[in-house]
Amino acid sequence: MLSQQIQQLSESFFKDVVAFRRHLHQYPELSFKEVKTTQFIEQQLNNLGIETTRMYGDTGVVGFIYGNNPEKQCIALRADIDALPIQEQNDLPFQSKHEGIMHACGHDVHSASLFGAAKILQELKSEFEGTIKLIFQPAEELLPGGASIYIKNGVLNEPKVESIFGQHVFPDLPAGKVGFRPGLYMASADELHVTIKGIGGHAALAEIVNDPIIAMSHLLIAVREGIENIKIDDVPYVIGFGKIIANGATNIIPDGVKILGTFRTMQEEWRERAHQEMEKIAQEIAKQFDVEIDFDIKKGYPFLNNDVDLTKKAKQLSIDYLGAENVIDLPIRMSSEDFASYTHFAKGCFYRLGTSNSETDLSTNVHTSTFMVNEEALKIGMGLMAFLAINQLNT
Repeated sequence: MLSQQIQQLSESFFKDVVAFRRHLHQYPELSFKEVKTTQFIEQQLNNLGIETTRMYGDTGVVGFIYGNNPEKQCIALRADIDALPIQEQNDLPFQSKHEGIMHACGHDVHSASLFGAAKILQELKSEFEGTIKLIFQPAEELLPGGASIYIKNGVLNEPKVESIFGQHVFPDLPAGKVGFRPGLYMASADELHVTIKGIGGHAALAEIVNDPIIAMSHLLIAVREGIENIKIDDVPYVIGFGKIIANGATNIIPDGVKILGTFRTMQEEWRERAHQEMEKIAQEIAKQFDVEIDFDIKKGYPFLNNDVDLTKKAKQLSIDYLGAENVIDLPIRMSSEDFASYTHFAKGCFYRLGTSNSETDLSTNVHTSTFMVNEEALKIGMGLMAFLAINQLNT
């Protein structure tokens, strides 16, 4: 039985995959700088007899596993390989050796799971028809995102990818469980970079200063109200400002203010309309308070839309592989992921991999200095991905 074969291979390959993951964790590299990470992954794939190619310079690698009739159909499996600028605080024998850099979002787990899936699929390539692309993608964490660059460089072509699967660690769920959501799942993400220039001076001399902080306070409220006024009821959104730099003092009005924020939603047409509304409001506030406002919207990842049929099928296959008690339904998330770019060009399924120790002992959240996973999750990470791939190709 296929599921039992894959589970046995997952157990057999577990130590190798753990070692692979720990190597990546010890030597993390930031987005678009994953040179040695790429070399290591490529060498490991080549050692398995897997053909590889580079899609973007020195970072990221794509492998190819050919089953019977390789031209019949092509699917892709994707993992991201970059780390974050965080100083690790864990006390582990394999903690990060790179100062100020850490795999705090689980990309080492994603890559190790895909490597494990590659080992399984290479072992079982006589059991399926078609081609599997193994996408070890750079720069998920940094705009414009490695996914968009890979797509522009043809990663979904030659042969054409019909469907693509990806997974992400989920510390809210114990190892051994996974979660799915068909349709809209994660939000688009835009960065808001705002600069307000006024005329600073002594706070007691209001008649000769042109206060950018007052303009800023009105701008932030006006933008929130403006977006709320044009909202569409069934389209969720988030707008927030998390950083303000106004370098004055108790009696000093600064010449300028810098503001950083985020805007997220799940509908592209309304997203564009909201951008226009924010820019219009900035112009109105600038005129009202006689200041200069540069409202720069750096457009980020699109919303993530899981193909409904593909994701429902993957959920049922996961139930077959893991048991119904280990497969959950996920709510919509307003976080973002550059896997979303793939879902606008191919049928996509992005799901969550439980990584905590138990229902009561959940691991710390991603993007923290103490994030860690239960490595038992790697057995599910590699095995389920291989199981989904073979079943997708054979139906």
